[in-house]
Amino acid sequence: MPTKVHIVTLGCEKNLVDSEVMMGLVAKEGNELVDRPEEADVIIVNTCGFIEAAKTESIETILSMAQYKEQGSAKAVLVAGCMAQRYTDELTLEMPEIDAIVGTGEFYRIAEVITETLAGQKNSYVGNPVYLYDELTPRIHAGGASAYVKIAEGCNHTCTFCIIPKMRGKFRSRPIESITQEVTQLAAQGVKEVMLIAQDSTNYGLDLYGKRRLDQLLAALNEIDGLEWVRLHYAYPGFFTDEVIDAFAKYDKVAKYIDMPLQHSEDRILRSMQRPGHQAQIRKLIHKIRDRIPNVALRTSIIVGFPGETDEDFERLCQFVREIEFDHIGVFSYSPEEGTPSAEFDHQVPEDVKDRRLSQLMEVGREVAAGRTASRVGQTLRVLVERSDETNESVFIGRTQFDAREIDGIVYISGMKQPAIGSIVNVRITHAHEYDLMGEVV
Repeated sequence: MPTKVHIVTLGCEKNLVDSEVMMGLVAKEGNELVDRPEEADVIIVNTCGFIEAAKTESIETILSMAQYKEQGSAKAVLVAGCMAQRYTDELTLEMPEIDAIVGTGEFYRIAEVITETLAGQKNSYVGNPVYLYDELTPRIHAGGASAYVKIAEGCNHTCTFCIIPKMRGKFRSRPIESITQEVTQLAAQGVKEVMLIAQDSTNYGLDLYGKRRLDQLLAALNEIDGLEWVRLHYAYPGFFTDEVIDAFAKYDKVAKYIDMPLQHSEDRILRSMQRPGHQAQIRKLIHKIRDRIPNVALRTSIIVGFPGETDEDFERLCQFVREIEFDHIGVFSYSPEEGTPSAEFDHQVPEDVKDRRLSQLMEVGREVAAGRTASRVGQTLRVLVERSDETNESVFIGRTQFDAREIDGIVYISGMKQPAIGSIVNVRITHAHEYDLMGEVV
């Protein structure tokens, strides 16, 4: 009888890719993947350990899954991912419910660990994270017409608020040929959109080739048959070169969507965060991007309540967001993480102040986004059809190239004569809400 395995994925899309790789490795060894934890012999929890809320969710999920050892058929609960990497000793000592621990650089052993665990061993595999999957690694993609693809792993930056380099290791790029082959395989499976991810995608290639080669990677992916969109996430402003801007402008498959986490606008805060660049450079870069890539959509992420942030800093940040007019913005409250320099900084901002600033900036971002969304009314846009509307079977839901999966807006599509999930159709936009659009197939 094959071992039945259920995987729970928490945290970011990097974890999602890791889980899909683990699924492929597990299935390759003859194990059976199941959707319901109560049916599983082994449950794997792929954890997040980035901020306090994520750690709490991970612990609660581990305890919840451990109940299936009494209530279901489960014989073991394995813990993988960032929290496993960061808190191996604590998890081992304080959570006897865990039967094995696998770090971010060791999950390629997952089938082996399952066998050992079911044989009665209780092991931890947590070493220096150096592993990076490639195009030959088994992977079970379960995301429909869109797929995340890691172009690099780890990070060499020293942002004072971030623990990721300690959990994911040094920055390491995959070769262009490896990425191109994986994307070609995904396109052959019906994937229309690949979403490129790395902790800093604009640093791609520096470790392998001695210089950054994101523009050459985009050029190679643009040639793949069957692929429609190449979407880039997590671009640092300090390394968004003219060559990369030209690639966005020139290649028709590269989505006119730039995800550039700025974290703040004020130079003093950026220096304290140890982020590259300053506000004048950022403004100049954004102006250049919008000048050379017409109709481009810009997404950013902002941290409020960083140590030392004053009311004046915050008001200038709000004004910056209004002036730049981001299409999409994610706002996060600063979380002091143990092991990071900023957790020890003076002038920590009280929680109630952080909460107030979070709500206020989100409202500013909402107002700006509504105006940007309204500007799409009257346009005819290409829309990737993803699913039907549960409340109205004659309406379908999709996204434009200006919206990323699960984090940005959607398009409600009417006038479709038959289901066409995974196809791209032309939609004339007739109405706009704060984030979402409505339109008719033309």
